[in-house]
Amino acid sequence: MTAQPRARTLEELRREAASCTACDLYARATQTVFGEGPEHAEVMLVGEQPGDREDKQGHPFVGPAGRILDEALALAGIARDRVYLTNAVKHFKWREKGKRRIHEAPSVAEIRACKPWLDAEVAAVDPRVIVPMGATAVRAVIGPGFKVTEHRGEPLDLPDGRRAVATVHPSSVVRIEDSAQRSLELHRLAGDLAVAARLVGA
Repeated sequence: MTAQPRARTLEELRREAASCTACDLYARATQTVFGEGPEHAEVMLVGEQPGDREDKQGHPFVGPAGRILDEALALAGIARDRVYLTNAVKHFKWREKGKRRIHEAPSVAEIRACKPWLDAEVAAVDPRVIVPMGATAVRAVIGPGFKVTEHRGEPLDLPDGRRAVATVHPSSVVRIEDSAQRSLELHRLAGDLAVAARLVGA
């Protein structure tokens, strides 16, 4: 089963998505975490799914990965309030580990079930450039054959006339323990975001 959005504006879509049951993830999630940002942002950033903090607060990229993303955006000279932030999957998928809720990657079926919401967001925002971050987002935006490790930061023409610039998910930077390596990867992420900014003349 896939979602079937009927609304057209972002606010209508957000309200409609709040009751989505297209896959089983809604049953264990606190709430649907829909995208946020300017209605006609030129750049849309797409992550994987909400994390524990996002699930509780109801906003995208407010946890540790969000802090890394904020740093990368600042390094790239991009104001967060000028981009639209969303995820390929709108519910938090997790497993218990002691008292913690540990992230689990969405399945292909779950990505597919949620794809109509992402498509509806793209139609409503009408961005010029989409930045899928990580393998899940790349699968949803570009397709399953694209390798982020081989083509990150490279502008790609999408079938609908938009452009995409794929990069890693900020959470991959969070997990790096070595501070020098983490700084290097943060700057690489910022470089990829800067490519997207240049494509829109920002």
